[in-house]
Amino acid sequence: MDTVTTLPRAELLRRAAELGPLLRNNAQASEEQRRLSIETLEALGGSGLLRMRVPRSYGGYESDMRTVAEVLAELARGDGSAAWTASVWLISSWMVGLFPDSVRAEVFADPDVRISGILSPTAMATSVDGGYRVNGKWSFNTGCLQSDWNVNAAVRPTPDGQFEPVMVLVPMSELQVIDDWHTTGMRGSGSVSTVADNVFVPEDRVLPMGPVIGGAHPLQQDPSAPMWRAPFMPIACMTVGAVAYGLAQAARDAFLTRLPGRKITYTDYDEQSAAPLTHLQVAGATLRVDEAGFHILRTADRIDAKAATGEPWTIEERVQARLDLGAACLRAKEAVDLLAGASGGSSLQLDVPIQRIERDIKALNLHAIMHPDTNFELYGRVACGLAPNTQYL
Repeated sequence: MDTVTTLPRAELLRRAAELGPLLRNNAQASEEQRRLSIETLEALGGSGLLRMRVPRSYGGYESDMRTVAEVLAELARGDGSAAWTASVWLISSWMVGLFPDSVRAEVFADPDVRISGILSPTAMATSVDGGYRVNGKWSFNTGCLQSDWNVNAAVRPTPDGQFEPVMVLVPMSELQVIDDWHTTGMRGSGSVSTVADNVFVPEDRVLPMGPVIGGAHPLQQDPSAPMWRAPFMPIACMTVGAVAYGLAQAARDAFLTRLPGRKITYTDYDEQSAAPLTHLQVAGATLRVDEAGFHILRTADRIDAKAATGEPWTIEERVQARLDLGAACLRAKEAVDLLAGASGGSSLQLDVPIQRIERDIKALNLHAIMHPDTNFELYGRVACGLAPNTQYL
């Protein structure tokens, strides 16, 4: 379908591809610093790619989902941590686009603003005069160390004694940081924990989560804007899933780049590229890369098509998006594992990209919303006539 963006998809993809060498060169530095290197950070900002989910009225592009997915996959071919962090910033910018005019004007005064966010409601918002006092902790807060704002989930009491999930938008300067991101995968994403200790959040910076999950956005910037005509979860799933797809492509790139001149030790093959086993491995990995892309891009196209028509989402379509996410993650991991296993002992060196790619794709497959088994079970329940066992659809 046609691209819906103020910049053509081809131009945004060109910018993402141009960043590839820089991202690859800085990936190890980002791992060592446990956050994106300054050069990577500045390059992402300078590329304009972080504007893809910013409202047009504030200098953004309002790019369609297919564009976002392809750009993030291209970034992941350079560095998974950089692409993952960018994906979180893009999702969070979309979320802030649902807040009232006064909030959007403040946050998007700089269209290259970086906003991180967490969807798990692990904080309490207590009503006070003019807003809420928020207390709680959010773990795995990707990119927050290099962000200006944090849009995180909390719960607030309701008159009937229940609790309602909400999104609270807080300047990063008002949150405490716990430096606890010591991992083997996605090390450069800086996914530390943040703490709100009696932080005051004005009323207009609190957004009910129910309509966001459901796809009914009464405060959206422009009711006619296709970018907000979709439920949150399919958008989020395809945004982060694109990183897995890109990592699978990165593994194939890395393997084929190292292949010329390599031998298979303790065999008669002076050239690994001459071995039938290698041919089978490359073909099998390529098939899985393509399958990962199929699942991501199928749902991305569905998001764009339904946004164009305003057609509502069925439960079956929502769980299909979760199924596609799980399938993309599984196939991407299979592709990476196959090529990493064919890369020999020398690939364990830290300056060989495929070992980092393998650790990153494993991390993504362990993510609670991306785990293949979780997504497959959800789809199977609904296909067998049972109700979903989650509200995250």
